[in-house]
Amino acid sequence: MATSFPLQPLEIMAKNHAILATTGFLILLPLGVLIARYARTFTPVWFPVHFVIQLFLSGPVILSAWYYGWKTSDVLGLGHFLDPHQKMGLVLLILYVFQLFLGFFTHFIKLRSPFGPGTRPPQNYFHVFLGLVILVLAAEQVHYGLYIEWAFATGGLHVVPMAAKRAWIALIVIFWVLYLVGLALVPKQYSREKRARHGTTKSDEVGLQNNQSGDVQSA
Repeated sequence: MATSFPLQPLEIMAKNHAILATTGFLILLPLGVLIARYARTFTPVWFPVHFVIQLFLSGPVILSAWYYGWKTSDVLGLGHFLDPHQKMGLVLLILYVFQLFLGFFTHFIKLRSPFGPGTRPPQNYFHVFLGLVILVLAAEQVHYGLYIEWAFATGGLHVVPMAAKRAWIALIVIFWVLYLVGLALVPKQYSREKRARHGTTKSDEVGLQNNQSGDVQSA
């Protein structure tokens, strides 16, 4: 921190909370999202990696962050779920757990889509949408913690270093740039999935197109 005297025990607890929450919500969860976005374009076995990151890596980190946040409020005697940061922390935890169950349901329970054969049911799209909503809310939550909650909870003995604020910006920009770039792969993903449903390969499609072209020319 900016001043020379060391962090107080309360500040260390709050710092641990901040680091763990940022790691869980702004590094690990986005990493799992990006792996799903990119890897599913090229392979049907992307899900185990996505699953491990979102549950077994992110889960313990997020729960630890929540624990440190709870303990910090206890030490301060502030009570729980009273200020905006505490309330949003509870909302994010609930949404995260719900998203995990929704992911299980979406992947393992295949319902018929009302949009017709070969299309995804609504819960698939909602799973993606909710995941992005969680990341947006988490970004704002970390911002609130850096700019408002830290000074409120610790009394401003040490200021949040600019490096932490720049890191927040970098994480947000990097994720959204990579995610938007990854959307350009959606047509290729759908094409691979279509071939998988029909039991064909890309070379089969090319061969069929060549045969059709030859038929037209000969006609």
